[in-house]
Amino acid sequence: PDKPWTSGSFGCVRDYGTRMHEGLDIRHLQTDKRGEPTDPVMATANGIVVYSSTKPSLSNYGNYIVIRHVIEGIEIYSLYAHLSAICPGLKIGQTVKAGETIATMGRTSNAETILKERAHVHFELNVLINDNFAAWFKKNSTERNDHGEWNGQNLNGLDPREILIAELNPVKKFNLLDFIRGQTELCRVLVRATNFPYLKRYAALVLKNPVAEKQGVAGYEIALNYNGVAFVLMPRAESEIKSRAKFQLLSVNEAVERTNPCRKLLAKRGSRWQLTDAGIRELDLLTY
Repeated sequence: PDKPWTSGSFGCVRDYGTRMHEGLDIRHLQTDKRGEPTDPVMATANGIVVYSSTKPSLSNYGNYIVIRHVIEGIEIYSLYAHLSAICPGLKIGQTVKAGETIATMGRTSNAETILKERAHVHFELNVLINDNFAAWFKKNSTERNDHGEWNGQNLNGLDPREILIAELNPVKKFNLLDFIRGQTELCRVLVRATNFPYLKRYAALVLKNPVAEKQGVAGYEIALNYNGVAFVLMPRAESEIKSRAKFQLLSVNEAVERTNPCRKLLAKRGSRWQLTDAGIRELDLLTY
C-alpha cells in the first residue's frame, strides 16, 4: 500500500516526488515452487556486454549487467538490475543479440529487502557521462567505488517507457537521436570547458556555431533535462560569453522544475535561480 505501481516508473516517483527513480521496474510473471522469480531477462537490442556485477552487497542494483548499444550512431547503455543469476559464461566484451537471454529475474539488492511478490527487473536506458568517472569520483568523494566507470552515478537515464512507446508508434518512425534532442529542457547552462569526453561520444548532439568556428571555442552552452542529461551542446566563442564563472546558469524552465524537482539541480534564492551543489557536481562530472 505504501508503494503504488507508479513508484516503479521513471522519474520523480519515490518519497512523494522527492526522490528519482532512474529506470522502469518490470514485474515478474513466473515463479518456482519457493515463490522465487524465474523469468528470463533478455537484451533489449544488439550490443556488447561492458559490465556485470555478481556481488549484490556492493550496489543497490544487486546483481546487474550493463550493455553498450550503438543505435543510429548514438551510444546508449542498457542496465538490468536485481538479477538472481547471470547466465553462465556471459563475459565482458561478449556480443549479444536482441532478445538473447542474459540473466534470470530476481530481487537482489544491498539497500532494502525486495519481497518475493515484488520481484522485478530494474531496467534503465542511459547515456554515459564521463570516461574519467573513476578518477573524478576518487577526487570528489570519500566513498568507495566498486564499479569503476560503471557506477550508477556515471549513467544518466532516459525514460525507457517513452522510448518503448515511441518505437511502437505506427505513424512516426522512431529515431533515437531525435528523441534525445527532443527532451524537455529544465535549464540551460554555460560551461567554460572545451575538451571533455561527452563531446566526442555524443558528437551528434553538438550543434554548429559559425562564430565559434571562426573565433575558437571558449565554452559550451548546454541544455539539460530534469535528470541532468545534456541533450544539446552549442560551442560558444569568447565574444559570446559574458561571465568568467566556470559554470553559469543561463535560463530555467520553472514549470519543469516545479513538476520534476527531485534531482535538486537548481534552487531559487529570493527571485534568482542558482545551481545547487548537486547541479555543480553534475556539471563538474560532465566536464571533468
